[in-house]
Amino acid sequence: MRLGGPVYGSVSTPEEWRDAVARAGYRAAYCPVANTASDAEIEAYAEMARQADIVIAETGAWSNPMHADPVKRREALAYCQAQLALAERIGACCCVNIVGSRGAVWDGPDAGNYSGETFDWIVETTRAIIDAVKPTRTFYTLETMPWMLPDSVDSYARLLRAIDRPQFGVHFDPANLVCSPALYYQNGDLIRDFCARLGPHIKSCHVKDIALDPRFMVHLDEVRPGLGSLDMATLLRELHALDADLPLMLEHLPAEADYALAADYVRGVAREAGVPLEKTNL
Repeated sequence: MRLGGPVYGSVSTPEEWRDAVARAGYRAAYCPVANTASDAEIEAYAEMARQADIVIAETGAWSNPMHADPVKRREALAYCQAQLALAERIGACCCVNIVGSRGAVWDGPDAGNYSGETFDWIVETTRAIIDAVKPTRTFYTLETMPWMLPDSVDSYARLLRAIDRPQFGVHFDPANLVCSPALYYQNGDLIRDFCARLGPHIKSCHVKDIALDPRFMVHLDEVRPGLGSLDMATLLRELHALDADLPLMLEHLPAEADYALAADYVRGVAREAGVPLEKTNL
């Protein structure tokens, strides 16, 4: 398993990017270039990744292919296709997006997110993204979310069957699946079930933590790894058993220092759990 996250400082050349990844002690990284980059630039970063043994975990296609406005929906679809093509060109493990919301907020809750029409739309849209690019070495994936599909092991498995494309994979964010007190206190079981049933399809994973606030009613907050109750040891053991090179990516932290603290915590849990998570240095 390879820990990764955002890097800081100039990354305008492959050498600068390599050095930034090494300073953070990562063995995986987010894609360092935009889909508008030239073939030569993309190949230069891909070659540097190979030389430095860095796994490029994912390109992000963050957009709303479910948008009510047909123009914005087409723009989102085109962006997802471009980002998947970038993942294929640079050799990333996957391209990831959420399915998008039927509501006013692109990543927010809405009753329409769970309709049968929406499920069919997700299938049609995901196929359209994959079929337009025809990737052979990367995968299009959907991040698990608390208030839209896929929001559980069952709903992800159903989407895998319905989309029926070999280059459709799974993106795992266990904290996003913890959307009730029962799941909060049993999140180790949730992680084990997800990995047992969907493990061969997992291409990348986001790692963060989650905390239950005692305020009435239910309030669950995303927090820095180490400040919540996610069963990190179980997560690390289960993912390592699947693939020693699977990227585990830190995200959503405010500053470089927070990422350093989060990485130290994850590495510490890995040592205690007997999971190799080597830190690299310049």
